[in-house]
Amino acid sequence: MASETTAGGGSSGRKRFAVLWHRTPPGYPRPDHWDLLLEQPEGLWTWALPTPPERGPAQAQRLPDHRLVYLDYEGPLSGDRGTVTRWDQGEYELLAASEERLELLFRGGKLQGCYVLESLGPGHYWRWTRSGAPPAD
Repeated sequence: MASETTAGGGSSGRKRFAVLWHRTPPGYPRPDHWDLLLEQPEGLWTWALPTPPERGPAQAQRLPDHRLVYLDYEGPLSGDRGTVTRWDQGEYELLAASEERLELLFRGGKLQGCYVLESLGPGHYWRWTRSGAPPAD
């Protein structure tokens, strides 16, 4: 992940996101989870969340970047890793970023408002939390 101090706002700062519900087969090393996929030019920044993202807070696991094709994919995964179905999709803005913290604004069907991903130190674990009140209906 590139080190940035701030990110541009407005329509030029919007990128796509998807949340896939990843149902895993019995005996798989990770239980069912939700994959948060954030579009970047080089691929998809990806985190696994144990619960649907709007519930937060949760401990998120940073996964290797995924290919951009997963923004639009649903179905079985190769290597007997289970299946994914689309839970949500939309646009997001990266409001601020560093190696340890991302501030994000989501505009999806289910995921709406500001959230923070914050590194919990060395390794792949992050904290996922809502930042501020959920948007009004």
